[in-house]
Amino acid sequence: MGITNIWAVMPAHNEQKNIVEIIRKTKKYVGRVVIVDDGSTDKTRGLAEKSSAIVLSHIVNLGKGAALKTGCDYAVKNGAKHIVVLDADSQHSPDDIPRFAERLKKCDIVFSYRKASRKMPLVLRFGNLFISSIVRILYGVSLSDTQCGFRAFTKDAYSKIRWNASDYSMESEMIARVGKQRLKYVQIPIQTIYSDKYKGTTVIDGMRIVLNMIWWKLFNGK
Repeated sequence: MGITNIWAVMPAHNEQKNIVEIIRKTKKYVGRVVIVDDGSTDKTRGLAEKSSAIVLSHIVNLGKGAALKTGCDYAVKNGAKHIVVLDADSQHSPDDIPRFAERLKKCDIVFSYRKASRKMPLVLRFGNLFISSIVRILYGVSLSDTQCGFRAFTKDAYSKIRWNASDYSMESEMIARVGKQRLKYVQIPIQTIYSDKYKGTTVIDGMRIVLNMIWWKLFNGK
């Protein structure tokens, strides 16, 4: 039985292969599942609706940050006290959600890090190490994996970390806001399945993320 005061929010873009199973597994651990169909051109929306998830839709693809913000805003407005965000492509295991819920009792936000694995693309390993170093220097937040999107936070924390970025930069912007607001955080290890090694943050994304972090530091994110 799911924990009723925890909502799960997932952005989804053309995930018809994974959406039904990820919703089924996630529903076991949370009170509500919110899928944000981010301009999909396949059957993602219809399959999610048939799986009894709450489905919100963007007519066009706006990006992960925009989709997550749409979903989290909806959850908070409709009574969510805690939110867990995860990817809809089955790279994250919903079985880890109870661990997030337990740690969230004593902190504002729970980050996760992917265990070291040869399956992780080399570019991702190097990028994570570099970005993690920049985050620690600029914001005093020490994380093993700044780009892992499996996270959980309280309703109050969300009001302080609500991001502006519409793309993958939102994950780093969230961390920057955690540092500025001096929120209490922890990180936990998770297992990750790399079903598509080309999906996710690219080298160009990484460069943009670093530049954005410097900008947020200098201009307070304005």
